[in-house]
Amino acid sequence: MKKRNWLLLFVLLSCGSVLFAREKAKNGQKYDVAAFLYPAYAADDPRLRPFWPLGIGEWETVMTVKKRYPGHYWERKPLWGYINEADPSVMSMEIDQATRHGVNVFIFDWYWYDGRPFMETTLNNGFLKADNVHKMKFYLMWANHDVLNLWDTRLADIQEDNVIWTGRVDRQEFEKICKRNIEKYFKHPQYYKIDGKPVFMIYDIPQLIAGLGGIEPTADALQWFKEETKRAGFPGLELQLTMWSINLNYSGFDGGKTENPENEFVKKLGFTSATHYQFAHFTNVNEEYPKIMEQVQKEWSRIDSTYDFTYYPHISVGWDNSPRTGRSAVMKNNTPENFEKALRMARDFVDRHPEQTPLITINSWNEWTETSYLMPCNVYGYGYLEAIKRVFADE
Repeated sequence: MKKRNWLLLFVLLSCGSVLFAREKAKNGQKYDVAAFLYPAYAADDPRLRPFWPLGIGEWETVMTVKKRYPGHYWERKPLWGYINEADPSVMSMEIDQATRHGVNVFIFDWYWYDGRPFMETTLNNGFLKADNVHKMKFYLMWANHDVLNLWDTRLADIQEDNVIWTGRVDRQEFEKICKRNIEKYFKHPQYYKIDGKPVFMIYDIPQLIAGLGGIEPTADALQWFKEETKRAGFPGLELQLTMWSINLNYSGFDGGKTENPENEFVKKLGFTSATHYQFAHFTNVNEEYPKIMEQVQKEWSRIDSTYDFTYYPHISVGWDNSPRTGRSAVMKNNTPENFEKALRMARDFVDRHPEQTPLITINSWNEWTETSYLMPCNVYGYGYLEAIKRVFADE
């Protein structure tokens, strides 16, 4: 009798484990697929009008795309139209489509210029007010680069590096930014966390160091940020590095006799994880997509053997920023089929690292003017989203 009871208990526990695993898969919890979201496709944000006077954000660049060189194709149109992503009903539709296809995290490009936030309406008015925001997580990537003439296509051809707004902040402003983000975003129930720690990504490390006054003051400021996050009730801060050369080869850092000064530099600043933002940051993207992926895999292997921090694999959809500039390297043959193969490579990387959170980042949800977007268009339809669904949802 006892044997029979134990057998019944074993069967029940086994069934429960299977059901739990199925429930996790159904809820998209096995892999966290995070797409960067560029918040410039918003209407009625007055701070966007100096760059895009029509009042529809950077859709203006997509609509009035410049002439390119002979033989170059760029005739992209969004199947959902020139939507206002700062509208909560629009964002609700996007959240439904994203989660249905396996994207369960948005990484918002987040900006701060001239003593105040910039391009926050998509996040604050759109995403956070969507009636289904509970279905999706989000975190911030502080895009702390300078603003030049690039966004304004009327001036981009001049090729002058006129700084309209600087991305540098001093310690006082840095603390203001951190405290605001902890209260406004980190404490939101949908903010993405790893081991309970809010994830915060920083784009431009030289700019951060320049504003804070050097390596030591920057390390001190970032340590203060971590402690401030703990004081807010979190176990810590997951400080995430944007992985590209300007953030690793900082000339002001003395690595001494260490064999790996880049690794020591990252540890000195206190970053605990990293991912990429774009393939264009570390490899030649004026190539066929399969060949680019060969270089990407080599870079993943190099990172794995070189650095102590956790690396989360990144996949870019494409690259061609000629809508802004009229000239660009052009990623070729980045079809949904080849993109799907790249996603499988990223999934395999995650599966080989079971000790880390199964996070994969993608550029991007909506970088139309860099031609790196998941949103459906007249060229590939829903192809990119369907590729994600096949790899991360269906399977």
